[in-house]
Amino acid sequence: MNESTKRVLLISNSTLHGSGYLDHAENKIRNFLGAATQKVLFVPYALYDRDAYAATASERFQRMGYELASVHRATNPVQAVEHTDAVFIGGGNTFRLLKALYDFDLLDVIRERVSQGMPYVGSSAGSNVAGPTIKTTKDMPIVQPPSFEALGLVPFQISPHFQDPDPNSKHMGETQEERILQFLEENDTPVAGLREGAMVRIQHGATILKGSSGARIFRKGVEPVETSPGDRLDEFFTNGQ
Repeated sequence: MNESTKRVLLISNSTLHGSGYLDHAENKIRNFLGAATQKVLFVPYALYDRDAYAATASERFQRMGYELASVHRATNPVQAVEHTDAVFIGGGNTFRLLKALYDFDLLDVIRERVSQGMPYVGSSAGSNVAGPTIKTTKDMPIVQPPSFEALGLVPFQISPHFQDPDPNSKHMGETQEERILQFLEENDTPVAGLREGAMVRIQHGATILKGSSGARIFRKGVEPVETSPGDRLDEFFTNGQ
């Protein structure tokens, strides 16, 4: 994939406490898509009610000045991806989303379009599937995709909705950090734990943390690193070092 032309925006969450759907990300989405983008193709497969989900996304993107169509209404979903200006994959259940991407043969065409420079926006589950696999999702496996392998648009795993351990909590279960460290016991791929309000933008060959909150970067055999909005993240994801 051509790193210099790749344009990817990965958002931790669709709704931030105290604001409406995508309100916290509107400026970042508009700046990322730019004036050249008119038609956005929405992928609603992460939720069960695709019609209602598409209606919500369509209304929101219209307010941002974009025409949004949903891939689930397309006669030929592959051709719909081929002819859109940009793709937005929304949040929900990551297993359900990935299974549908396999069912409708959309993985390869999305990869190809992104390699040609088509903007890709993902939120929550839509960010999860942009990584090499979905192994760091927090979702329940309510359906079984053919594989955990995902789009591989970026060389690192995404762990959206990252929550820091609460020292006052009486919950004795595993923390999100402990689960990510377990992933790294069995895998070499770095993980970006995106807190609510955080997003990662890949554009012009640079990977930059955006949004209103930080991210925690996990790598095998290395102490986790705290990053803040505006930080470049490329060094953390080069050859897994």
